[in-house]
This record gives sequence, C-alpha cells and structure tokens, in this order.
Amino acid sequence: MAVSKSFSGKQQDNNEQEYQKKSEPLIPGLPDEIAELCLLHLPYPYQSLARSVCSSWNRIITDPAFLLCKRSLSLSLPYLFIFAFHKSTARIQWQALDPRSGRWFILPSMPCSKAVCPPGFACTSIPRQGQLYVLGGMCSDTQTSINTTMVYTTSTNQWSIASPMVTTRSFFAAGNVNGKIIAVGGSGAEYNDSNTSVECYDPQTDTWEQVSKMRVGLARYDSAEVGGKMYVTEGWTWPFLFSPRGGVYDPESDTWHEMKDGMKEGWTGVSVVVGDRLFVISEYGDCPMKVYVPDRDTWQYVGGDKFPRETIQRPFALSAVEGKIYVVSSGLNVAIGSAFEGLNGEFIANWEVMPAPKAFRDLSPSSCQALYA
Repeated sequence: MAVSKSFSGKQQDNNEQEYQKKSEPLIPGLPDEIAELCLLHLPYPYQSLARSVCSSWNRIITDPAFLLCKRSLSLSLPYLFIFAFHKSTARIQWQALDPRSGRWFILPSMPCSKAVCPPGFACTSIPRQGQLYVLGGMCSDTQTSINTTMVYTTSTNQWSIASPMVTTRSFFAAGNVNGKIIAVGGSGAEYNDSNTSVECYDPQTDTWEQVSKMRVGLARYDSAEVGGKMYVTEGWTWPFLFSPRGGVYDPESDTWHEMKDGMKEGWTGVSVVVGDRLFVISEYGDCPMKVYVPDRDTWQYVGGDKFPRETIQRPFALSAVEGKIYVVSSGLNVAIGSAFEGLNGEFIANWEVMPAPKAFRDLSPSSCQALYA
C-alpha cells in the first residue's frame, strides 16, 4: 500500500511538472498569441533550430496546425535546394539558397550509402508542402541500381525514409504531377538494363504502384510537367548524333502518347516550366534560351539579354518559382532570369548573376528544386 501511494505521488508530481511546462509562457512577458506569431515569422532554417530551445517551442512548431497557419498566412518563402557533388571525389551534399539574401545553408546528410553515383538519383519536390524527394540511384562500387525513397521536409530540416519504389532504377526521370510523384524508366537492376516501367507514389498513403509502361526505353532524360501531364524526352546530346525520342504521360487516363515532332526535335537542352510555358537552355554554343509554342509545335528563341555564358557554365540545373528562372551552374553560380511576353508574342529575358562562395568552385549541380519553407 505504501509503495502504491509512493508511486501515485511520483506520478502526480510528474503530471504537475508537465502541466507547469505547458502553462509556462512561450516567451516571457508576451501573450502566447503574440509569441506564436513571432515563431511563425522565424525564417527557414531557424524554425528547426528553435525546436531545440524548449519543449513548448518544439510542441508548437511541430503542431500540424502551426504549419497550416504558416502556409495560410503566406509566410513560407521560396528557397532553392541544390543537389551538388564534388567534381573529383563525387562526394554529395545538399545546399539551400535564400535568393533574397544570397545566404547559403547546408542540409543534413542524406541517409544513404556513401558509395553512390550522384547523377544516378532522380529528384523532384512538392513545393508548397516543403518536401523534397530523392529517388533510386546507383551504388558506384557495384554498379547496381537501388529503389530507395528519401524525403526531406523543410519544417523539420530532417530526412526520412519512405516506402521504396517497386522497381530498382537509376538515371531516370521523376516529376510531381498533381501532387503525385512519377518515376519513369531509367536503368534497371544492372546499369545496362533498359527499363520501360513507370510507377506512381502517393504521399498521403506512402505507397507506390505501377502504372502504364513507356512504349520504348529512352537513353537519356529530361522531363517537365505541364498542364497536368509529364513530358519525357531523350533529348539531344552534343554533338547531335541521333534524333531524340520522347513521350507524354497522362495520369488521368494512365496512357502514354508520342511527343510531337517539333517539340522533341527542338528540345535541345535542360528544361524549366514558368506558368504554363516550357523553356529550355540549350546545351550548345552560347546556350540560347528557347520557348515552346504549342499551337505551332515550334520553338522560338527568347530575345533580350544574352545568357551569361561567361559566368554560368555547364552542367546546368534549372528551377523556376514565382515567375523567376534559376539556372545553377558549375561552381554553383546562379543566373536569375525573368522572361516577358511582348505584344507581338515574342519573349524577352533579363538576366542577373548571383556568384556563389569560392568554396563551391569544385562543386557541380545535379538537381535544383524550388521549395517553400
């Protein structure tokens, strides 16, 4: 009986301590409503750091209602998340760039093997949810593909492992179509295996399912999501040795269609979508920018400023957000472009360059994703 009373007393003390912690003000001297607004305005990545201040801050910041409130008040801002690797060692790292201040933040290491081939991964994102997806990949020591799904969440500044893909794959295309992640083709279990399979990931249920296959396996990929469809192209390789192939996936009907001739013939570089317009930065010459004109199935060159080829050198990784085009180049220098459609239907672009720190000079970009954080 005495033991029972002693245990009850300890439990009551613990409950009282927990109640006191919850009843303590978030910020002394401020009402909790004002304190919560202060926490809401903490910029990325400081909210994740603020979680370690005390249990009450951690409880508030990780509350789903807090994240919903941040999004509803439009307090989340776009950042660039750049998957980079060292040119000599192939060591990988993720960097986040605040394009407003030019500040860089390094992300925690991905939970994967160190012996990987950086270009073997496919990256995509759900920008408004602040989630970055890194899929598949290839082990560089064994030359075998993997099927891992890694997810980075901006609100927690942490990586997690989601359900693996149905198929092991590397050097493939991935995209976000209507909030679902689509993984397309690539190399199979072995590097030289051609893979025509396609699968779809539902973040709500954390499940992958196979969908309609491509008609043919493609050798080299660029992809874009426009109008609820995913466009996948083999693309031109410089020098132009062969004509490219391409397909269009419609998730509504779960069907593949041939890409129009003009689109695939003119897709001569790395793509980016602004609104409902598809642009490419060409991989030849002075890297001119082109825009696709669907009604005529043609590409037209974009006028205005010349692309800053002297500073922005291949390889390129592209992303776009809020009407701005971001081109990340060797050394992680960033070109920021704005494209405007004139009265005569021609597009004009303006460019400015944001130099990267000298410490990044040996880094090459593999992917660039724009997320709200």
